[in-house]
Amino acid sequence: MRRLFWLGLGVAAGVVVTRKVAGMTFKATPAGVAENLGDAMREMAGALGSFGADVRAGMSEREDELAREVQAKTGYSYSRSAEARARRAGGN
Repeated sequence: MRRLFWLGLGVAAGVVVTRKVAGMTFKATPAGVAENLGDAMREMAGALGSFGADVRAGMSEREDELAREVQAKTGYSYSRSAEARARRAGGN
């Protein structure tokens, strides 16, 4: 019974080691490297898009704050239309 236990344990350890080695060798192949690089690029693009959205939100908030301050000090009402903001955001 002890020999059967150790045989089973050895087989299980062999399977685990074989799978680990196969996974590591795949990561070293060009396809594995490309997959890792693609994942990293997707993650970076998402973070960059999120950063851009935060910057645009901050700019809009600051623009509104400055417009209120100008109106309070000069009495001149400055308000950019939604169409103008959309045109500016689109780069046209």
